[in-house]
Amino acid sequence: MTLTEVMEAVPTETPYNSTVAARLGRRRIPLHTTMYWGHKAYVLFPCWPGDNAAMYGVALVMVFTMAVLVEWLSFTDMVKLKPGKNDVVVGVLKTVIYGVRTGLSYLVMLAVMSFNGGVFVVAIVGHVIGFLVFGTQAIIRRKKAGSDTDKASDL
Repeated sequence: MTLTEVMEAVPTETPYNSTVAARLGRRRIPLHTTMYWGHKAYVLFPCWPGDNAAMYGVALVMVFTMAVLVEWLSFTDMVKLKPGKNDVVVGVLKTVIYGVRTGLSYLVMLAVMSFNGGVFVVAIVGHVIGFLVFGTQAIIRRKKAGSDTDKASDL
């Protein structure tokens, strides 16, 4: 085959769904640049979950759990500054919690960047459920003893 024949065989237009293929070793993997539906996806790691529908379900549960954890870490007050405690230790613990929350947020963002519609919907639902439970405290109502005022919302 000559170079001219090869050049004529290569399509010059981008496919309608903007799906292109790249090589990962000897495998051709689809790279989507538009949202698509289906269980054949790569989420966070190469070749995972792949073509397996059960592993796709595990990936959706993982993305949902990470989104809920992000919201929980956003509204939790696990480390409180009390008189007599070491301020440096409290500051370091709060910084570690902030770092974990930021890392989980980026992992959720990278999962959504797989352009899979199911992953996108599960990430949004996870953030919404997490905010409902931990942000508004509509499900878990905690009142301070002797105080009727709730914490002011940032919305």
